[in-house]
Amino acid sequence: MRRHVALLCLALASATGAACAASAAAAAERRVEIAFVGDIMVAETPGELIARGVDPFAPTAAWLARADLRVGNLECVVATGGAALDKPYTFRADPRTLPVLARHFDGFSVANNHSGDFGEAAFAEQLGLMRQAGMPYFGGGDDLEAAHRPWVVERNGLRIAFLGYDEFKPRAFEAGVGRPGVAWSGEDEQVLADIAAARTQYRADLVIPFLHWGWEEEGTPSARQRAFARAMLDAGADMVVGAHPHVTQGAEIHDGKPIVYSLGNFLFNGFDTEATRTGWTLEATLDARGVATWRTRVVRLDDDGVPHPDPAAESPCGRRGDTRPRLCHGP
Repeated sequence: MRRHVALLCLALASATGAACAASAAAAAERRVEIAFVGDIMVAETPGELIARGVDPFAPTAAWLARADLRVGNLECVVATGGAALDKPYTFRADPRTLPVLARHFDGFSVANNHSGDFGEAAFAEQLGLMRQAGMPYFGGGDDLEAAHRPWVVERNGLRIAFLGYDEFKPRAFEAGVGRPGVAWSGEDEQVLADIAAARTQYRADLVIPFLHWGWEEEGTPSARQRAFARAMLDAGADMVVGAHPHVTQGAEIHDGKPIVYSLGNFLFNGFDTEATRTGWTLEATLDARGVATWRTRVVRLDDDGVPHPDPAAESPCGRRGDTRPRLCHGP
């Protein structure tokens, strides 16, 4: 009798161990490596490089290729039509830049202060060209509802929702009822409702807002950025990522969740200071519990605005359980 009981216990232990191993393997599979970059502008010099057959992303291609998902902020309108608005800088890129962008990125935020540089019709043309090319976008749309709709992508069994918002003038670029444009984040309640809907309506496991915010060339986030980032995380976001200031702005951890306030420039000509020619890539490992690990890596922009890795430079990183960011460097 004792022998039968012992054999039964061994069988149960073996089965339990196998089940645990299978569960651990399944959990390990439910991990996604994601890479974010900051401002990408493919008009002017970068566009001229592409027209000559030069790939301005070639120096960082190996870094980007390691990720399962690669996301950036497309800081220009890609179109053939429209007329430049009366503002200091307007950027319109040729549609032939789209295949190069699609080669290196899986999705783009279009929520920024340059998406409307050539008017509503040009922005609508861009959205149509991106759909035709199979290039996902978020943070903008053909009307208000579409602009606030998340881009939901499934990788390795995880459903990840990306939301994009602009809160830097002009607000005239905001989408409306029957009017194309970007999602505006000045209405905080709407943003928090979008985060909740990403989980309930769109069944996302993780939600990541990508914000276009802050003051240009300010190296630290404003009180507004800090407060709103925390509110988004408290509302259910798993990580907050930012761009727009054309410089990096540091990182924080709130309730175990990372905030990277500004990734700075990634591909952008016309800047001449060390701060504006320094950007970060953000690499994060996501699992069913949220962000397991994350790190930023430094890129330096050359005279053409092309990013080059600086693997020896230090920048913020962290892992689940950290209460504040650490500094990481090296490959």
